[in-house]
Amino acid sequence: MKITMIGTGYVGLVSGACFAEFGAEVVCVDKDADKIDGLNRGEIPIYEPELDSTVEKGVRAGRLSFTTDLPASVNGADAVFIAVGTPSRRGDGHADLSFVYSAAEEVAAALNGYTVIVTKSTVPVGTGDEVENVIRNKRPDAEFDVVSNPEFLREGAAVRDFMRPDRVVIGAHSERAREAMRELYRPLFLIETPIIFTARRTAELIKYAANTFLATKITFINEIADLCEQVGADIQDVAKGIGLDGRIGGKFLHAGPGYGGSCFPKDTLALVRTAQSVGSPVKIVEAVVEVNDSRKKNMAEKIIAACGGDVVGKTVAVLGLTFKPDTDDMRDAPSLDIVPALIAGGAKLRVYDPQGMDEARKLLDGVVWCDGAYDAATGADALAILTEWNEFRGLDLGRLKSTMRAPLLVDLRNIYNPDDMFEAGFEYLCVGRPPVTAEIKN
Repeated sequence: MKITMIGTGYVGLVSGACFAEFGAEVVCVDKDADKIDGLNRGEIPIYEPELDSTVEKGVRAGRLSFTTDLPASVNGADAVFIAVGTPSRRGDGHADLSFVYSAAEEVAAALNGYTVIVTKSTVPVGTGDEVENVIRNKRPDAEFDVVSNPEFLREGAAVRDFMRPDRVVIGAHSERAREAMRELYRPLFLIETPIIFTARRTAELIKYAANTFLATKITFINEIADLCEQVGADIQDVAKGIGLDGRIGGKFLHAGPGYGGSCFPKDTLALVRTAQSVGSPVKIVEAVVEVNDSRKKNMAEKIIAACGGDVVGKTVAVLGLTFKPDTDDMRDAPSLDIVPALIAGGAKLRVYDPQGMDEARKLLDGVVWCDGAYDAATGADALAILTEWNEFRGLDLGRLKSTMRAPLLVDLRNIYNPDDMFEAGFEYLCVGRPPVTAEIKN
């Protein structure tokens, strides 16, 4: 099959490369000429494990190419995927669909023969209807179907998620469109991946419902972590105890500084606005948005409190800036709230992230950019772990302690054992677990 993928961002580039791996002939289109030139030189604009090798393999096989020429790529395509950004709209929190509708208009002008138009972008319920109207109004003669095919890719594991997904959701209204999508996903049918066919609006809502449910789990366990700190319980044991219940499950029950990234913040807010607009408010999700926003700010206060309530003139080392490990994505990362708050409090910041430094430099000012964890910790009065990169899990605690001015570590990801930190001579504070003191040990 011939596929056109409009948008070479996180979703479009991963999806295009993986469809090429499935054997399809894929052309990825973007208006950003510099990005396309870079891709044609083999430069991957985002950090995502396995993506570079997957792209290289597709290009080498002649099944994957990149261009800025949308009309030429759409003409003759069996399926055209719209995978452009849908950021939160300034002022009201609704998803900004201007890029989606603009792409639909350009696609309409270039259609030639029956084509399946697939919305891969995360879009509110009813967007597929409007995409269909845009194309129909511009090209009444065109032969096409509009399908919703939401993505469920985790940053840091996107290629694997595409190749071996939990499920594929397809919202289509004609058998012809469903058959085209079956052919497109034939490799997944062969390994018995659950393929769910629904109405288009249902597919659109599945995406939002899935993301908001996961965001709710994160927010729930974070609030239970706060309760643990007040009553002397251990959130790690609580999460394990409830996660072993098959009805709950252990995933997304890891206490921390709050969720961030490209999906959860904007999707929870977009669902809230959609629900409000149709008179069916989602109060739980509204609370999730509010609690998560305040939590990221409260984490800065937690670090300041650990420093005796005052960070004026103190040096704080920060390890991890991206919203999660194995990505360079800084969108809505907790660090974007925590780092400025510490600077505003008078602290001197020394920061390091394994992959996010280039992106972070565009968003954070007034910090010292360091070459590694030990470099960041040099002369620090406190060290805070904001992102659970694997390389931070096995630090040489003796070396770390000797590098710092004071052995104070605030672990917002709970990656260390409190007993081990006590034995290493650290004052160690984490999330939702009681501190280990000499009195407790004795």
